[in-house]
Amino acid sequence: MSKDTADRLKNHNSGKVKSTKAFRPWIIVHREMFETRFEARNREKYLKSADGRRWRKKIIGGISSAG
Repeated sequence: MSKDTADRLKNHNSGKVKSTKAFRPWIIVHREMFETRFEARNREKYLKSADGRRWRKKIIGGISSAG
């Protein structure tokens, strides 16, 4: 969740985020926008749940930076 996805991506790819450092490079494959931070946070929680992981795999799953 971020107001500036380009900056967030830059931080992940520069190694500043410990939890994602080992999986670089990152690319944006999906983006959603919400009116409120509350709505965005609820969506993020869903996407990190088991149902959300299944949705991601079904909708986004085949995309990778390796090609």
